[in-house]
Amino acid sequence: MRIAKIIGKVTCNRMLDSFRGATLRVAVPVTLKELKKNTMPASEELVLWDEYGAGYGDYVALSEGGEAAQPFLPERKPVDAYNAALLDDIEL
Repeated sequence: MRIAKIIGKVTCNRMLDSFRGATLRVAVPVTLKELKKNTMPASEELVLWDEYGAGYGDYVALSEGGEAAQPFLPERKPVDAYNAALLDDIEL
């Protein structure tokens, strides 16, 4: 699990039926160095499934790979990244 910052949202005009009603966000994983200096993350952007209502600039706990699809079992969804938690406060 990594910390990521929400930098945008995704709007689809067509999608898989299993994605109907999904809220997709664009997030950038944040390193410890970037958190300490409060700088903009330089990592590659990810699209994540968000069920918690994360907004622009929010920090989230990001799960990836097989763990990202776990909340949907037994249904199968082609999800690569999932917002596992909203982070209200990060203390270093």
